[in-house]
Parts: sequence; structure tokens; C-alpha cells
Amino acid sequence: MSDLRETRLEKAEALRAIGQGPYALGFEPSHRTAALQADHADLANGAERAIEVAVAGRVMTRRVMGKLAFFTLVDESGPIQLYLEKATLDAAAPESFAHLTSLVDAGDLIGAMGTLRRTDRGELSVKVTGWQMLSKSLQPLPDKWHGLADVEKRYRQRYLDLIVSPQTRETFRRRALAVGAMRRWLDERGFLEIETPVLQSVPGGADARPFETHHNALDLSLTLRIATELHLKRLVVGGFERVYELGRIFRNEGVSTRHNPEFTSIEIYQAYTDYLGMLALTEQLIAQVCQQVCGGTRISYQGTEIDLTPPWRRATMHELVEQASGLDFTAFSSRDQAAAAMQAKGLAVPELADSVGRLLVEAFEQTVETDLIQPTFVLDYPVENSPLARAHRSKPGLVERFELFIAGRETANAFSELTDPLDQRQRLEAQQARKAAGDDEAQSVDEDFIHALEVGLPPTGGLGIGIDRLVMLLTDSASIRDVIAFPLLRPEAPARSGEPAQ
Repeated sequence: MSDLRETRLEKAEALRAIGQGPYALGFEPSHRTAALQADHADLANGAERAIEVAVAGRVMTRRVMGKLAFFTLVDESGPIQLYLEKATLDAAAPESFAHLTSLVDAGDLIGAMGTLRRTDRGELSVKVTGWQMLSKSLQPLPDKWHGLADVEKRYRQRYLDLIVSPQTRETFRRRALAVGAMRRWLDERGFLEIETPVLQSVPGGADARPFETHHNALDLSLTLRIATELHLKRLVVGGFERVYELGRIFRNEGVSTRHNPEFTSIEIYQAYTDYLGMLALTEQLIAQVCQQVCGGTRISYQGTEIDLTPPWRRATMHELVEQASGLDFTAFSSRDQAAAAMQAKGLAVPELADSVGRLLVEAFEQTVETDLIQPTFVLDYPVENSPLARAHRSKPGLVERFELFIAGRETANAFSELTDPLDQRQRLEAQQARKAAGDDEAQSVDEDFIHALEVGLPPTGGLGIGIDRLVMLLTDSASIRDVIAFPLLRPEAPARSGEPAQ
């Protein structure tokens, strides 16, 4: 690798000596390669078209055969062949062909000018009359890109992954389309996107352990936000009836195929509706995004067809647990009774699950969650697990909440928001007591948020959607790392000279 880099450095100096950069200030392509392919699809094999074009991109392959050479050049839209003929190039500039074929390597970024020609084998090509080195690559592209060892390299050096893998580029293109489609759908319905603080003095809005930091000038301990919920609800108190924010969230937790400590969510709040209103919104929004990104509402995920055509299945958590395990949690009058019944079924009973409601959620996670492949709204959660949701209008001990599960994982979460400040204080104080007892993910009392509720929050429905998990679904990606451009990774050993620092 070191020898290859030295050789390329020598070529860079040779390019400089002939006035070819090797690092240009700019270049003006006349066309994207995909547009050329589409606009000139009618050009017959062996024919030429005297239209002047200029393209720019990265050289991916080279074939030099005496006085003729073929390069594959790729820009953001796709590939096109460069047809290099010694007589044509040298007529424009002496030794141009020799310089181009000897000093340009795979991985270099070049600009090429010329006319169009379709080869006898049917390959649309730019018949090059002139060229410009735009950026000399000192590192060769990887020869092979498969196997477990390369998976780690794909995440650490995403730029290489993007260069050699069209599928990776398509994944992030679809991610951008999905985010744009969500924003348009909400904006068209009168929702306003308003940004809220990332640095917070009291983290809230979710059960999660925050990242901690410090503001030197103010000598103030702060955390990175674990949710946008409490500030967005402050905005509803202030008179904005439809608000949302799509942005980064930070939770100091482990990593897995479904978790990254830094991730993206969208939270949406609408005044004068409840969780059933947000349920309808969720169906319509996700189905529309899927339609725009994937061209329909039936998709394949990891070999299984998933139908996102509304309406989606609705079932309560109690119903699903009873169907899967035979346990009727409405019949348990104490935590001990529920725990004994779970153990008799071979289910684990964590110590922190200190109530019937918390054990219900445990039973759901152990017996139901991973089997919810088709989109399913799981309704009516225990109050103990939902400190920010409104008490159910007809079911004591439960709240008006749903979570959406697709492909065996949570994709969205919504409430009828709790608007009673006295009830909210009691619930957050109970959370704070759990934190004091050792639960690092329990919430704290946010006095300013309580004050905002005392000013008055209208009846409100709230919804959160995990963007990364939704994009996993829309791009058939098995791991959240596949849809985050630069996921958090353990550091590698210190870099050696000429290698990228990690």
C-alpha cells in the first residue's frame, strides 16, 4: 500500500509538471452521465453524434490496448464509458493520450470533453478530445468488497463504501427522499417545523440515559437531548396548534442492529386531537412516504413481503399477550401473582419490573414483539410505563398510547398527551424516585415544563417516528448502521503514517 501511494505521489508531481493540477479549482460538466444515457438511447451501435459534451467523475476502471483505451467514469448519477483514441487526443494536444493513460489511475477524479459514440458492442461513450485532472487519488480503491472484515470497513470509511457500492448510494438517496416526503406531507397540512434545544438542563420526554456535557462560560452542567417532546409541547401551550421537529436525538445506550446512540426522529404534535387521531395520521404519513420512495405500499424486507396499505391491524397489548402466552393480565391483583404466572410460562421476571403493568410490558416484549411483522398498532399501555400519556378514558390503570410495530420492531410511538399538571407532577416525581433508586433511564421533574402545563396545554395528540428504523424498512437494510452515514464505532488502533486517523 505504501509503495502504491508513493507511485501515485510521483504521478501527481508529473501531472503538475505538465500543467495538469493535480488538484483543480473547478470544472463545468455539461451533462450528468445518466442524462446522456437517457437522451441518446437511440444512438445506433457504431454510430457517432457530433454533440459537444463535458462530463466529470471518478475513474473506476481502465483498459489500455495500444493506441486505444477505455475508462469507466462514474458521477453521482451513474457510469459512462470514455473512449480514448490516440490519434484524436494527440491531434488536440501532443502526448495527451500517453499522459492520460499513464498518469491517470482508477480512483482519480477527471473531467473529459468530447463527442458521443456508441461502440460496436452497444456501449454509449464519450469520444474524448480533451481532459483535465481534477483530483489525484493517492489511495487505490479496494479490489474486493465482501466478507465480514469489510463490513466494519464500510462503516469506518463510508466514503469508500459510497464509491464502490451503488446500493449504498441508493440507500442514502432513499433516506433523503423519505425525509423530504415527510416534511412536505406535514407542511401541506399546516404543520410548522420549529427547532428546539439540543443542550438541556433537565433531560426529559423519554426513558433514557443522557449524555452529559458542560458549558464553560456559564459554568453549567448540561445534557444532550433524549427527546424533543417537552419543548414541542411548550410550543403548543404557546399557541402553535400543529408543530413538528425532525432532528438528532442522543441516548447514552448500547449499540445493536436497531440502536445507535445518535439517531434521528420526528416528533409531531397536534392540538385538539387524541391518540386515535395520531393513529390515522401515522398510517397516512408512512404509507405516503413509502409510495413516494418505493413506488408502492407493498415492499420486501429481508425476504418477507410487508403490506403498508392502510388500514393496519389494531390490537391492545393485553389481547396480544393473552393470545401469545395465555396470560390474562387483567386477572392479576398483585405483582407477585403476575410474576408467578410468568415464571410458570418460562418467562423472565426482572427485578425492576415492580408492578403488574411493568410485567405486562415485559411479557409483551418476550412473547409478542418480534412476531409483529405486518404493521400493527399496539394500543393501551400501562400507566407505569407511560409517564407523559393521558389516563385512558375507560380503562383504569392504562393510558391512551399506541406503538407501531413493523418487521418485529417499534417504529412509532404516540399518546393522547397528559394535560393535567397535578397528575403530571405526581408521575414525574415517581419517575424521579426510581432514578434515585438506581434506574438510570428514569425521568426527572422538569419544573418549567410543569409550569407550562399549569398555563394550559389544550387536548393534544403527540407522535414520534424513528427515521432510521423507517429507512431500514424502506431500503431493505438489516442494520441501523446501514442507514446512518457515519455510525458510532469503537476506535481502532492508532493510524500509521499515510492511513486515516480513526
